[in-house]
Amino acid sequence: MGKTYERIDGRLRTFIEAQPMFFTATAPLAGDGTINLSPKGLRGSFAVLDELTVAYLDFAGSNAETVAHLRENGRITLMWCAFTGPPNIVRVHGRGEPVFRDDPRWPELLGHFPDIDPGPHGLRAVVVVHAELIRDTCGYAVPLMTYVADRDLHGRRFAREDDASLSAYFAGKEHVATSIDGLPGLPLPLPPTPAR
Repeated sequence: MGKTYERIDGRLRTFIEAQPMFFTATAPLAGDGTINLSPKGLRGSFAVLDELTVAYLDFAGSNAETVAHLRENGRITLMWCAFTGPPNIVRVHGRGEPVFRDDPRWPELLGHFPDIDPGPHGLRAVVVVHAELIRDTCGYAVPLMTYVADRDLHGRRFAREDDASLSAYFAGKEHVATSIDGLPGLPLPLPPTPAR
């Protein structure tokens, strides 16, 4: 029932770009390390860069497990589910890296997200993923659900932060600069937000 794809294009690309939500899964190298699974949303925060590369905006939050795992070993799986329309699940297994604000690639990467203003969300990284295995499966057991709208709570919460207060917020969180398993997480203090 599942199929392997050589690239992200055509109907596959259309499908993943249409989904309002996706999931990321990462893990440390240690066999007893904490596996992380995160939901990602907010329309406009995901982009297909080319047929084997995707990226998403990594916004402020109370931990940075994905960033820590990617810094350690780069392994990541992204997953999209069809909650409406024909059943489908797509997974992209690959290698990822967090690109931080002081990276020379930052301005070019932000250009792939024209429909979103990252300012109110405390943007801390752009996660770039290079696909190594692209597969779909049936998704017959995924429930039908209706997408209503993006929540505005995240933007409202972090819009009141500037670079200094956002760095202080992250410094006060136990698992932002260091992961649950003690891996280096988000480098602090945050570099200033570059002009767009």
